[in-house]
Amino acid sequence: MHRAKPRWRTAALTTALLALIGGYLVSATVANAADPLISQGRPASASSTENGGTPAANAFDGNNGTRWSSAFADPQWIRVDLGATATVSRVVLRWEGAYARAFTIQTSANGSTWTTIHTTANGAGGVQDLAVSGSGRYVRLYATARATQWGVSLWEFQVYGVGGSAPPPPPTGPIVRVAEFLADCPVSHRLPDDPIVYPGLPGASHMHSFMGSRVTDAYTDVSDLLAGATNCNPAVDTSSYWVPTFYVDNQPVEPTTGIFYYLGEGVSDAVREQTQPLPLGLRIVAGNARATAPDATTISRWSCLHHNEAGASKDFLTCPAGSMIESYLDFPQCWNGRDLDSADHKSHMAYPVNNACPATHPVHVPKLRQVLRYPANGNPARFRLSSGAGFTMHGDFFNAWPEAEMERRVRDCIRPKIKCGVNGTP
Repeated sequence: MHRAKPRWRTAALTTALLALIGGYLVSATVANAADPLISQGRPASASSTENGGTPAANAFDGNNGTRWSSAFADPQWIRVDLGATATVSRVVLRWEGAYARAFTIQTSANGSTWTTIHTTANGAGGVQDLAVSGSGRYVRLYATARATQWGVSLWEFQVYGVGGSAPPPPPTGPIVRVAEFLADCPVSHRLPDDPIVYPGLPGASHMHSFMGSRVTDAYTDVSDLLAGATNCNPAVDTSSYWVPTFYVDNQPVEPTTGIFYYLGEGVSDAVREQTQPLPLGLRIVAGNARATAPDATTISRWSCLHHNEAGASKDFLTCPAGSMIESYLDFPQCWNGRDLDSADHKSHMAYPVNNACPATHPVHVPKLRQVLRYPANGNPARFRLSSGAGFTMHGDFFNAWPEAEMERRVRDCIRPKIKCGVNGTP
C-alpha cells in the first residue's frame, strides 16, 4: 500500500530546495554583476563611419538611441581605449538591424597586436551578451562578414571588467569657446623629396622645407615617423609637414616659425560634436603646385603680419618695412572614411559644403590650418617659391600623432569647443 510522505518532510525539502536555488541565483547574479562597465565614455575609433552622425563614440556613450555605423564593405572594426590595462570578463553588443554575422572580439596592449578572446561565425544580431576572458588596454570588435547589404551598426558596445582608467575630469580654469589645439613645429631640414607624391624617388621633387619630423625623406613611411625624432612642441607630435621652399633674391629663406592649428570650424555645431580623430597614417595635400594663375584652385592666402590694411592676396603682396609676409593654408577636413591616401593625394578628402561634410566624404576630422611667417617684406618681385609664383603655395601633411593622443585632443578640445594649447589642455 502506498504511504504518503509526511507533510513536514515535503515542506522541509521544498524549503531547502528553494533556498539552494535562491542561493545559486544570488551567487550567479553577484558573479555576473561583480565586474563594472569600464568602456563608457572612453575614446573610440573605427575603420569607417557611414556618415558624420554615426561616429564610433556613439557606441560607447550609454545612449541606446545613438549608434555607430560603418561603410558598406567587409571587413570593419570598432575599438575602445580603456586608458590602461584591464581584465575583461564580459562584452555586450547591442546591434542595430545591420549586424555582423561573423566577427571576433580582440584585446591589445598597444593597439597594433591583437589577441582573439571570442569568435562568432553565425551571429543573429539583437543583443549578444558574451562571457570572455582576456586583458588589454584596447578592446576591438573585428567584423568579417555582414548579415545585410548595409554596413555593421551598433547601438552600444559595452565592455565589463576590472582595471583601465577613469575618464579624465572635465577641464577646469578659464574656458575660451574656440575648438582648437595646436603644434608649433619649426623647419628642420630641406630636401628635393616628397614621400607622398614621389615616394621612393629621392631628388624627384622641387625643394621642400620640412617641419616636425626630423627624419622625413623620399622613403619615409608612418613607422619611420613614429620612431623618429621631432622638433614639434608638443614632442608627442611626430607628424611631418612640408611646403615648397621660399626664396628671396634666389636665396632660401625659412619661416621663423611653423604653427599648425587643428580646428573645429567651418561646420555646424552638430557636425563638430561628431568630429573623429585624424587616422594614423593619413596623408593630405592642400593647394595647387601646378597652378598657372591665382584661380579657384588657389587655397592659400598671403598677408602681412600686424598690417591688416595691406589686405590679403592669393599671390605675394607688398608688406611694409618691419613686417613679415605670412602664408595661411587650410587643409580639407572631410574624409571618405576609407582611404589614407588617393591617386591624386586629394580625392580621399573634401572641403565642407553648407557647413557639413558631403555624402561622399562623411567623416569630419579636425581642420588643419598651416600658418607660416617669413622674415621678408618689400617688393614681391624678389620672392618666389620652389614651385613657382605665390599662388602655387601648397602643403603636405603626413599624420603621425599617436592615436590615443589624437583621440584625447579631439575629445577634450574639438568636440566640446574648447581652446587648448600645445599640451592639449585649456
